[in-house]
Amino acid sequence: MLSLLAVLGVVACGGDGRIPLVVYSPHGRDLLRLSEARFEAANPGIDLRTLDMGSQEALDRVRSERANPQADVWFGGPSSLFARAAADSLLTAYRPSWADAIGEEGRGQDDFYFSAYETPAVIAYNTDALTEEEVPHDWDGVLDPKWRGEVLIRNPIASGTMRAIFGMIVQRGIRETGDTAAGFEWLRRLDAQTVNYPLNPALLHQQLLRQEGLLTLWDLPDILVEQGRGSPFGFVLPTSGTPVIEDAIAVVRGARHPEAARLFIEWVGTVDAQLLAAREVYRLPARRDLPTDSLPQWVRDVREHLVYEAMDWQMLAERGADWMTYWDRSVRGRGGSTPR
Repeated sequence: MLSLLAVLGVVACGGDGRIPLVVYSPHGRDLLRLSEARFEAANPGIDLRTLDMGSQEALDRVRSERANPQADVWFGGPSSLFARAAADSLLTAYRPSWADAIGEEGRGQDDFYFSAYETPAVIAYNTDALTEEEVPHDWDGVLDPKWRGEVLIRNPIASGTMRAIFGMIVQRGIRETGDTAAGFEWLRRLDAQTVNYPLNPALLHQQLLRQEGLLTLWDLPDILVEQGRGSPFGFVLPTSGTPVIEDAIAVVRGARHPEAARLFIEWVGTVDAQLLAAREVYRLPARRDLPTDSLPQWVRDVREHLVYEAMDWQMLAERGADWMTYWDRSVRGRGGSTPR
């Protein structure tokens, strides 16, 4: 109820005559503030109002508000969550003008959502405590006994990134054995390594900074943003492959300001906005037609070394919620450690 009242307060406040465009997003304050400033400068008749939350929370909010939508746009999160929202009739189809500039994997069925960015998962670490040579360069290396009690894992229940990583592990087990047991055994061993499950990215960053854990599994943009702020964080791209989240955007069904919502989606996918996000807040553009010499060096380096995991995103959309429920009830805290 308090969350709903907060949204209603955001929508109701103000009176300057501008259109209040409400956006739910897990992208964090850096990208959201940048988007607000640049989009409003280009569209002075619109007041962009962003609410920062986890991608799973965004889905839950949109679903709970089905009868009385408060958001106009859902901006950011794995395509698997957007697929669930589309299946539940929570989104309105809209095909932006830049749709053909992204890969086929970034285009939602029946035009309900499209990828704005690609978000790879990485193994991140505190560079004050570890060198790149000491850090495991692939997922199985994190299970080495020497990392017991040194791993921080963002609470996966509310995190689309962690759901993608956990989903990758379970799917690998299914491919190898035909069953989910192998994947959950891997996650049980990871639980034994885990010292804490921070509730949000800010807490994860703080605990990694304070060396309450030395390693984490997280998304690349967040780590690069923290590096830019001076945090002693480094990362490695897993050598066997990593889930690359198609970070999507969509119009919420029943949006109060659908025309402004479509205008914002058009802006997010423009060449200028894609390059701006890459240069200023370390987002990997979904567009494949951007001039290479216009891209920052980090984008070129990542694309050169990134190994895409063969993910079944449809399976994750259909079964991911059940997998996370099972993990929460039967794996968390049962790996042999005492995570806080």
